[in-house]
Amino acid sequence: MQVAALAGVSRTTASFVTTGRDDMRISAEAQQRVLRAVSELGYRPSLLARSLRTNRSQTIGLLSDEIASAAAGELLRGSITSAQLHEHLLFVVESTGAQATEKRLIDTMLDRGVSGFLYTSTYTRRVRISAALRTHPLVLVNCTTRARTAATVIPDEREAGRTAARALLRHGHTDCIVIVGESPPAVQAAAERVFGVHQVLAAQGLIAAATIPTAWAPAPAFDAVGAYLAECRRPTALICLNDRIAMGAYQACRDAGLSVPEDISIVSFDDSELAGWLQPQLTSVAVPHFEMGRRAVEILLSEPRPLEVHLVPMTLRERASIGAPAHRRQASRNREALRGR
Repeated sequence: MQVAALAGVSRTTASFVTTGRDDMRISAEAQQRVLRAVSELGYRPSLLARSLRTNRSQTIGLLSDEIASAAAGELLRGSITSAQLHEHLLFVVESTGAQATEKRLIDTMLDRGVSGFLYTSTYTRRVRISAALRTHPLVLVNCTTRARTAATVIPDEREAGRTAARALLRHGHTDCIVIVGESPPAVQAAAERVFGVHQVLAAQGLIAAATIPTAWAPAPAFDAVGAYLAECRRPTALICLNDRIAMGAYQACRDAGLSVPEDISIVSFDDSELAGWLQPQLTSVAVPHFEMGRRAVEILLSEPRPLEVHLVPMTLRERASIGAPAHRRQASRNREALRGR
C-alpha cells in the first residue's frame, strides 16, 4: 500500500487512519504522516469498505408519492443541501402511492445500503407506514401517522390560518370575511388553516360570514365564488385555502365587476408561482418546503432522534391583494372632503 510506505507506518495503521477508525491507539504524529501521504498521493479511501466496517453507508433514501411538482422540487433541494453538508448522498424514488411499488423501492434501496429514510407527501395528510420502514431510521415529511412511531416534520398550518386572518384584521376587515374551499378529512392542511382563522376571529369577537365549499382548483372555485357573489351579500374579503382557489376567485370577482383589492381583498395559502403571476399579485402564506427538507435530514442524522412533531413556520408573503374595506375608504374620503370645506 503506497500510503503506508510513504508515511512509514504499517498497512494496518494506514488503513485505520484512512477509514476513520478512532478507536485504535495511533499517535497523533503517525496520523498526520498518513494524512500527508494521502494528500500527496491523491488517495481516495473506499467508502464501501468503510460502510462495511461501520454499518453506515452515508446514504439516505427519500420516498415520495410524487416528485414532478414545484413543491416537491423545493423539498428535494432542501434535503439534498442538508445531506451534502453532512457528506451524505440522497437516493430519490417515487412510489405514485402504490403499496407494491413502495415495497419494491424500499427493498431496492436497502439492498444498496441506505441507512435511513425520509417519507414525504405532496400534501399534508395521514399515512400508514409499512412494516419495511418501521424497523429503520425514519422521518416523515409533510405527513403524519396515527401512532407516533417516527419523527415528523410538517408546516405549521394552524398558525398559517392565524397569520392570514391577522393580515385582514390589520387592514380593518372585521365583517363579511368569507372562507373559500372545502375541508376534506384526508387533507389535514384544510382543517388546520380554517381552525386558525376561526381562532383569531373569535378572539376579536368576530366570526366568518360564510364558507364557500369548492374543490381546490381554479374552475370549480370560479363557479362557486361566482354563484355566491350573484346570490349573497358582497364580502369585504376572501380567505382562499390555496392559490389555485384564489385564481378562480379572482376571475369570478372580475366577472362580477369587483376590483381587487379596491372592492374586495383576497389572501391565500401556499405561495405558489400563481401568487406572483396574478394581477394584482396575491398575498399568500408560504409552505416552507425547502426548510422542511433541510430540517428532516438534520433530524434523521441526529442522535438521539426525537419522536415528536416538528412544526415549521409558514411566512406571509405580502403583496397587493389586500386593502382597506371599501366602506372604510369611502368614510375616509368623506372625512377628507368635510375637512376641505
